[in-house]
Amino acid sequence: MIRSLLIRGMIAGLVAGLLGFAFAKTVGEASVERAIAFEAQHEHAHAGHEGAAHSHEHEGGQDIVSRDTQAGLGLLTGIAVFGTALGGIFSLVFAVAYGRLGALHARGVAALLAMFGFVSVTVAPFLVYPPNPPAVGNPETIGARTALFFGIVAISIAAAAFSVWSQRRLHGTQGNWNATIIAGAAYVALMVLAQFILPRVDEVPAGFSASLLWNFRVAAIGIQAIIWTALGLVFGALAARELERPARRTMATV
Repeated sequence: MIRSLLIRGMIAGLVAGLLGFAFAKTVGEASVERAIAFEAQHEHAHAGHEGAAHSHEHEGGQDIVSRDTQAGLGLLTGIAVFGTALGGIFSLVFAVAYGRLGALHARGVAALLAMFGFVSVTVAPFLVYPPNPPAVGNPETIGARTALFFGIVAISIAAAAFSVWSQRRLHGTQGNWNATIIAGAAYVALMVLAQFILPRVDEVPAGFSASLLWNFRVAAIGIQAIIWTALGLVFGALAARELERPARRTMATV
């Protein structure tokens, strides 16, 4: 069964990735183009007549990868690979959770896990370290910023797992409603504490459009929302056909 769910998860992830790519091209690409134009104008103003190369170019002034390739095949490949890998991981988590979440069927479990994943992997880290378009961020700190982002993702996942464990432990004494509220409050408290402890990152250059930054970040969270929603719905449908079909056959024969 694990192998079958893994295949279905990767298929659902690929479909989700393709939908995310379509949204990125339609909504997000304009913000990236404007940010690149700002970066080019900013570098040109500082380079003067020396014509300093852009950070994404060779010393000779030629792009390592053309912008058309980055916005087309490169973006498609990146999102498709991300979606497929995410779908595989999602299917393994589903296999562990299925049957342990009360009377929820496959579609319900998949939808619930997708919601948890979107909140813990995307929304909470987004609120602490939101993504930035090109021209925003010091190239010398990219390593530290990347480590901080993955660190907050790990903290968020650990906090979510602790909250789920707490809810299950408190369910017997506090009831389902109260246990859920307490667990949710614990997750929020842990994330707020992490935000206060971790260093702040504010490297938006002077003169950068606030509306452009906002539109880019809205598009970024929108891509993730589409991927997680599609993953939950598509995988839920595929998993239901695999897991609930024997039960339907048994009922039909009876």
